[in-house]
Amino acid sequence: MINDQNNPGGSAPTGGARAFFRKYRIALILLAVALLLVVVIARQYNHKPQAGAGGPGGPGGPGGQGGPVPVSVATAAYGDIQVRIPALGTVTPLATVTVRTQISGILQKVAFTEGQLVHQGDLLAQIDPRPYEAAVQQMQGNLRRDQALLADAKLDLVRYEGLVKEDSIAVQQLDTQRALVDQYAGTIESDEGQLKTAQVNLAYTHIVSPVNGRVGLRQVDQGNYVTPGDANGLVVINQVQPITVIFPIPEDNVPALMGRSRNGAALTVEAYDRTNSAKLAEGKLLTLDNEIDTTTGTVKLRAQFDNADGALFPNQFVNIQLLQDVLQHQITIPNSAVRRGAPNGVVTTFVYVVNADHTVTVRPVTLGVVDGERVAVSSGLSTGERVVTEGGDRLRDGAQVMLPQAAAAGPASAVKAPGTQGGRPKDPHRPRKQNSTPQ
Repeated sequence: MINDQNNPGGSAPTGGARAFFRKYRIALILLAVALLLVVVIARQYNHKPQAGAGGPGGPGGPGGQGGPVPVSVATAAYGDIQVRIPALGTVTPLATVTVRTQISGILQKVAFTEGQLVHQGDLLAQIDPRPYEAAVQQMQGNLRRDQALLADAKLDLVRYEGLVKEDSIAVQQLDTQRALVDQYAGTIESDEGQLKTAQVNLAYTHIVSPVNGRVGLRQVDQGNYVTPGDANGLVVINQVQPITVIFPIPEDNVPALMGRSRNGAALTVEAYDRTNSAKLAEGKLLTLDNEIDTTTGTVKLRAQFDNADGALFPNQFVNIQLLQDVLQHQITIPNSAVRRGAPNGVVTTFVYVVNADHTVTVRPVTLGVVDGERVAVSSGLSTGERVVTEGGDRLRDGAQVMLPQAAAAGPASAVKAPGTQGGRPKDPHRPRKQNSTPQ
């Protein structure tokens, strides 16, 4: 083999070796990186704490420190559970009135402010009254004229009746006079009707609110000529105090509601905002619709609210809670205490019950009605028993726990009462174990 001229000693790689490294350089680098990652992962795995030896998944406690698991607890107690029906409702005014003019004329004055709360009878607008005042005056003149003609005809009738008795005039003339009196009487009745019509038209120039409510945006500006045929009217008024909410509920709830209504019970209805977090108003159920919607299987209900603070606004979407019934003397616990899983190999609903020695026991329970943050327990739990509400994700059957009041006094005193170890009296001659977590 011939050595390179620049390396007569032959210590440098040959040309073939250099070509080999250049060709597979990237592959060799990737192989080296892969081997390094395998070594790092293997070291981490060998140092990982095992469950049951102080790891979070075992009874030794969090963080692998070999201590009990700090938890929050609640005591099962008797209480009343409210049976509620949730629904999505729409705020609907008791009355929605489009105020229109009933006569034609120039809109002389707009007397309301947009968005103003008005009362029944308050002035809203004024139409030029002068043409209608003149019409009233004309009708009054016609009536007075015809009343004078009737009085004169009645006097002639009395004279003709005397002359007929004296046989001075023909009976036909007397009959004609009687007909004339009746004609004038009919004319006066017509005049009186026309006068009332003119007076009503004059009153229509003074437009007032027909209901209590809130006015919307005005549809016509001052100075325009308005007629009864205007499509939009002058303004729309919504009655908002009180106000109602219409909401649907499933048809399965109808028999119970009808039974409560027949007994005269006043059902409470609460309205919440769209996030279902803030309570807006509380009212009462007014009525149910007279039929079930076959397309949705629901029936509409109407509830009424005083709405004194104006929290409910027309066409607003609100979350409704209808209080259907109150179940008394129920064993209740917080919702956070309920867990679902298979602690014993069977999928069930269970709670962690705290024992006197600060260990927990898995207890299957049967749940009843849910009321907000509480739930009724039909079976599996007795009053006075303590259940874990927070920290249960790190527990298993038989694990030891640290209660909040004990944790405030320190970790050691929180786990064990003075003079005890693992629920048994201390033996001063017994050697201390390195890890005394109960299994």
